[in-house]
Amino acid sequence: MARERPQEGDYSGPLKRLLAGVLVMCLIGLFVLWRIDSPRVERFRAQVVDKVVPSFDWAMAPVTATVNLLRDFQSYQRIYQQNQELRRELQQMKAWKEAALQLEQENARLLDLNNVQLDPRLTYVTGVVMADSGSPFRQSVLINVGARDGIVDGWAAMDGLGLVGRISGVGERTSRVILLTDTSSRIAVTIEPSGQHALLSGDNSPAPVVSFLEAPDQVRPGDRVVASGDGGVFPAGLHVGRVARDPSGRLRVRLSADYERLEFLRVLRNWGEEQITEPGGPVTPPGSRPIPLSTDRDRPDETADETTPEAADG
Repeated sequence: MARERPQEGDYSGPLKRLLAGVLVMCLIGLFVLWRIDSPRVERFRAQVVDKVVPSFDWAMAPVTATVNLLRDFQSYQRIYQQNQELRRELQQMKAWKEAALQLEQENARLLDLNNVQLDPRLTYVTGVVMADSGSPFRQSVLINVGARDGIVDGWAAMDGLGLVGRISGVGERTSRVILLTDTSSRIAVTIEPSGQHALLSGDNSPAPVVSFLEAPDQVRPGDRVVASGDGGVFPAGLHVGRVARDPSGRLRVRLSADYERLEFLRVLRNWGEEQITEPGGPVTPPGSRPIPLSTDRDRPDETADETTPEAADG
């Protein structure tokens, strides 16, 4: 039995060689047939193509699918590149948008500064806020104008909405502005329309305290608060804010200045009011010469007045 198994497998080798030889002969015959230049052979080839090629689409399906896959891959690659370019452009657009918003805000603040109505006699210097040195114990900012620009201690500083504080410390190129919310800030204010005079005191909170009111009953939340000009520190009439009442019932001022976004400050030049120390002259009608006031020195001697013409002749 062990010797019969190898004999059964001897037919596979010659069969494979026979099939390979038949396939080679068919291919050679097909090649020769396809190379024969004869009208009959040409008609035969045409008939073979018409019969075989239409029904041979299934064999080309993998090739067509592969080609389509390659084309789709190339299109996906182009889409990916376009997507990356669009992402980069979107990042640039976001940066440009942020810059445009910042410029718009700065422009709005500059327009607010231009819209502030001031006394025509007052002049000002506009400075840029360089740093905010605020702390729980001190609230102030630094601006980029100083002694070289003529800044003097005590001058008022405003933004486009209202009074911000006063100059407290001047350097050659910079100045420090103490905000109204600082504990060291005390300014005299007037509450309109009642005309009540009060003192606005900072306590490191967003809303300073109103104190020393003569008639608190005449003050209502929402009343306008302006600088009174008492003491000659600030010019009178500078807008400060509106009266508000805290939960404890204490009167405070909701400041009009935007302390969250201080970028530009206008420092008002205030040289003080002109003082008149000498009395005026006499009031005379128009066109007449003023009569000089006589003094003891200008009076003639009484003995000279009593001299008679006869005494003079003698």
